[in-house]
Amino acid sequence: MPQDKKFQERMQRVDELVEVIEAWPESALRATALELVTTLMDFHGTAIERMMDLTADAGAAGYAVFDKFENDDLVSSLLLLYGLHPLGIEERINKAIESVRPSLNLHEGDVDLLSVIDGVVTLRLKGSCDGCPSSALTLKHTIEEAIYAAAPDVTAIEVEGVTEAPATNGFVQIGKQASSQYTDCEFTVAA
Repeated sequence: MPQDKKFQERMQRVDELVEVIEAWPESALRATALELVTTLMDFHGTAIERMMDLTADAGAAGYAVFDKFENDDLVSSLLLLYGLHPLGIEERINKAIESVRPSLNLHEGDVDLLSVIDGVVTLRLKGSCDGCPSSALTLKHTIEEAIYAAAPDVTAIEVEGVTEAPATNGFVQIGKQASSQYTDCEFTVAA
């Protein structure tokens, strides 16, 4: 969506401007500018929190609006920025996992959320993904992307059941011996 791209560009510009301010040599001016940014963030955060409270006061209709907030990338990002997202981090991660589960099931794999501690997510890959080096690719392109999109406040993702195979002769061989009812999980990818 063009609107989301514009938002991302604006947020990137805010980050750039804060970096410029932090690099100013004059400490008093730098402190004043950073205080201005912090004060505006506090003001906006308080106002948005009040808006959330007023929305909740509307009862069922208000909670339906929260669902819309949660599903709108722009609004969801803003609420995360201010620590006001209606869903907790674990619930957002579980929703992300559920959204990719059908794709994993097609490959006879699955994933369990084991824990979320201080922003670090621990997962376990199961089925044909368990111990299969190709699960690293699945994780990178499917599970990680979904989790980071739903919960950008995640700081790291740790996975049980992922192994890496060494490179040989200019190729990376990713493979596993079939050791159960699941099919072999062998792939060779040109490096």
